[in-house]
Amino acid sequence: MPKFKLFKDRKGKADQAKNNKFVKLGREIYMQARKGGPSPESNFGLKTAIANARAEQMPMDNIERAIKKATGASASDDYEEIVYEGYGPGGVAIMVRCLTDNRNRTAADVRAVFNKRGGNMGESGCVSYMFDEKGLLVIDREEHDTDEDAMMMTALEAGAEDIVVNEDSYEVLTHPHEFEQVKNRLEEAGFTFSSAGVRWLPQNTIKVDGENAEKLMKMMDAFEDNDDVQDVYANFEISDEDMAS
Repeated sequence: MPKFKLFKDRKGKADQAKNNKFVKLGREIYMQARKGGPSPESNFGLKTAIANARAEQMPMDNIERAIKKATGASASDDYEEIVYEGYGPGGVAIMVRCLTDNRNRTAADVRAVFNKRGGNMGESGCVSYMFDEKGLLVIDREEHDTDEDAMMMTALEAGAEDIVVNEDSYEVLTHPHEFEQVKNRLEEAGFTFSSAGVRWLPQNTIKVDGENAEKLMKMMDAFEDNDDVQDVYANFEISDEDMAS
């Protein structure tokens, strides 16, 4: 394959991925604005959704359009939040959070991804007991010149439950009900977040490699390509070598 065509294909896939991401972010903003009103100052869910969208370089025009659409007289879309559960290759537990205006379509699409990629969709509750619902605030270490001890103290004083120190980031964990308070206090202390939200985090992880790792990555890509899917939570670990291949 000529190099220029390969680059063109990759660029096309990257552009499509960005478009898919913006659709999902716009849908989240729309839902939060419908639920709590158009002002981010009085609607914390909307404020968080906007901040996450800006962290992904979503244009303000797109954000304002989603809010206007949600709060206008002609607003008609009514998205429902549904979490589907199941198993992926290697026995990996998976939770798929969706925002949909057609429950039957989304259930069929999610089930098809599970089935085609070596997994199966289960009943509600079949894997959620393996996860804990937590507020998660990710802070880019390059963006903030603070040492680990100072970061730990600031986060705990703000009401965080724990902090995970990574090479390039700090992950601040909170009780779901304390998420808003901790986020506001850390913002007042001058911190910004590469992502922020309430997530389902696995209690333990399963190592996956070889063919199962390949199938699992294809499953994650298929979920990512579906506009109804907002987040996917799973309890797998894959080595850098398998990820690269």
